[in-house]
Amino acid sequence: MSAFMSTSTSTPAPVARAFRQVDVFTDRVGWGNPVAVVLDATGLDDAAMQRFAAWTNLSETTFVLPATRSDCDYRVRIFTPGGELPFAGHPTLGTCHAWLAHGGVPRDAALVVQECAVGSVRIRRDAAGGRLAFAAPTCVRSEPADSLLRDVVEALGVAPEAILAARLLDNGPVWLGLVMGSRAAVLAVEPDHARLRGLGIKVGVVHVPADTAVEAVTVRAFAAPIGVNEDPVTGSLNASLAQWFRAESLVSGDYVAEQGERVGRDGRVYLGFDGGGEVWVGGGVVDCVCGVCLI
Repeated sequence: MSAFMSTSTSTPAPVARAFRQVDVFTDRVGWGNPVAVVLDATGLDDAAMQRFAAWTNLSETTFVLPATRSDCDYRVRIFTPGGELPFAGHPTLGTCHAWLAHGGVPRDAALVVQECAVGSVRIRRDAAGGRLAFAAPTCVRSEPADSLLRDVVEALGVAPEAILAARLLDNGPVWLGLVMGSRAAVLAVEPDHARLRGLGIKVGVVHVPADTAVEAVTVRAFAAPIGVNEDPVTGSLNASLAQWFRAESLVSGDYVAEQGERVGRDGRVYLGFDGGGEVWVGGGVVDCVCGVCLI
């Protein structure tokens, strides 16, 4: 059981709300990326959600509300310790798993449709291996300004020639994606998180093997501007990277993103491409904590 209570005399009495904490992009508790899910956030204001998200101290906490769109099964709001996100990947899969486990019944037995700030997001229930998988939102790619790229490279502590390609990636959250020449180079990065926070940009570094028929890539995600120095496993970033790689022929088929080694995790994100050009982002989800929170 988790409890969170304000000492303010003007705050209404806390309400017991169904709560789950789940681990995403793994099939083993403690090896993926956790997300806290408040399964009935009716009546909570923005400040209460933000306080609770800061208190959980996880990269994201989600709050489930009734859908406002007729094509959606539920609505979710996603908070980091430092603010609200319009979309995020591991909270999408984690919230869907928690909603279903709590008795949620989707309109379509094979497909859950989630409402969030970027619109509706479709989540397959029948992905390979019994995993959930969401359809990646549209990603807008652009070239980063030379000055931003220079400042980020300096903050990462790497030589400019270590970066083989760079794109700004926007699918709700904005990431600066950087391709590096080896897995070892990605794992060796030691960022100055305070500098990245000051630059106000989230950064993903990745190694893609030269063979376009890759089976696995190595990813790290640095998100100091939202209060998370290194995110263990990141759905939104991997969704954008997959769309970039496929559009520019860096990959030719489905692959797995390995993420989390430097922070003691072993995350696996499954990126799949269907015949219509969509990218599906899948992963395992396991329960860690089930009960109620007082908020």
